[in-house]
Amino acid sequence: MTSISRRGILTAGFGLAGGIGLATGYSGTAQAAETGHTPATSEWTRKTSANGWPVTSHDDITLHRVEGSPLTVALRDGETATVLTYIARRFFYEIDSHLRPEEVHGHTSDRRVATAFESNYLSGTALTIRPDAYPLGARNGLFPQEVTVVRDILAECGGVIRWGGDEPVPKESHFQIDVAPGDRRLKALAGRIDAWRRTPGQGPGAIDTSLPERRRAARAMARIQAGH
Repeated sequence: MTSISRRGILTAGFGLAGGIGLATGYSGTAQAAETGHTPATSEWTRKTSANGWPVTSHDDITLHRVEGSPLTVALRDGETATVLTYIARRFFYEIDSHLRPEEVHGHTSDRRVATAFESNYLSGTALTIRPDAYPLGARNGLFPQEVTVVRDILAECGGVIRWGGDEPVPKESHFQIDVAPGDRRLKALAGRIDAWRRTPGQGPGAIDTSLPERRRAARAMARIQAGH
């Protein structure tokens, strides 16, 4: 078992704390999450997920392979899948190469959510990596060097991606598209990722997160995300 696996399992054993507020789109009443209790869920009733993308059926979703790994994940086709599978690939290469297919989840038709950002799974514009190890409400599931990788990924994505670890009620396993449909930044990022894929020595496996310029960019993006 890797160090991240040990840390994740320990984190999963801690109770959840903090209130989980409702947002427009819920039906029913969610209770505050109490230590040691599973967060209450309510049904998401809107036609769009919290990030503004249409809630979609399985007809609009494809199972996408995460290049260089045994992983597959169900996501919205096109630029969304290009970006989110790139994140999963970097996580696999740089944080936990022992990830199994059943530990990565994307689209779902289950409208029960415990916080608004979980509705983004309904539109196929978010994924969660090892959610049992990094559950909703728990912080510090990742080691500092692993958070460094996540921060580097966020900086590389230039605000197109938001990490659940930056939410008031965190979910460190969660990554979502954070721009609206048609946003040019998403198209540009997907284009860069496609170019890296075709260029030897670019992309996952060839990234040095310790470079000063990458560290500076990661810190700057962390400040932006904190003020989101």
